[in-house]
Amino acid sequence: MRSSWKIGVTMMVTVAGVGAYLTAPRTVEAAAFTLTSAAFKNNAAIPPKYSFNAMGCTGENVSPPLEWKNPPAGTKSFALMAHDPDAPTGSGWWHWVIYNIPADATSLPEGAGGGVGLPKGASQGNTDFGKPGWGGPCPPPGSGKHHYNFTLFALKVEKIEVPPGASPAMVGFNANANAIGKAKLTGLFSRAK
Repeated sequence: MRSSWKIGVTMMVTVAGVGAYLTAPRTVEAAAFTLTSAAFKNNAAIPPKYSFNAMGCTGENVSPPLEWKNPPAGTKSFALMAHDPDAPTGSGWWHWVIYNIPADATSLPEGAGGGVGLPKGASQGNTDFGKPGWGGPCPPPGSGKHHYNFTLFALKVEKIEVPPGASPAMVGFNANANAIGKAKLTGLFSRAK
């Protein structure tokens, strides 16, 4: 009699547990917001072609192609900033600043940093080279691997309002203040002694 009572209780608990499982709401995670390049993988070397063409560097100084997927819901525009935190300046070095990229954009073609192929309405801000547009990697010789962080900000506003010639810090401040998501891609570059 005792064993049959245990069996009955176990069955009731199991059936109740299955019922709770079947009626529990399921959550589906959104796909990750990602930034990639056909030119290099995350945490891998940036090909010399994309490096600067001055100060002892002999690259073509063209910006790499970039593509992004799965921006957060509510994205109204994007901003892209490329920064080398390893530059010996005390504050790193800004290599590329683009803002007011329209929400329907999903990529930047190779060479967009020269102004060709930028999405309509996008603006390039000044970099630490003193002018707008892409300035490729060119770290001091023998300074080891530098990290080039490309950060794409998904913004809750259609435009960030900054004056012409705004510093990268000002664009970055406004991008961070309006960000609803970020995607990051890091490339590496170094020069021998």
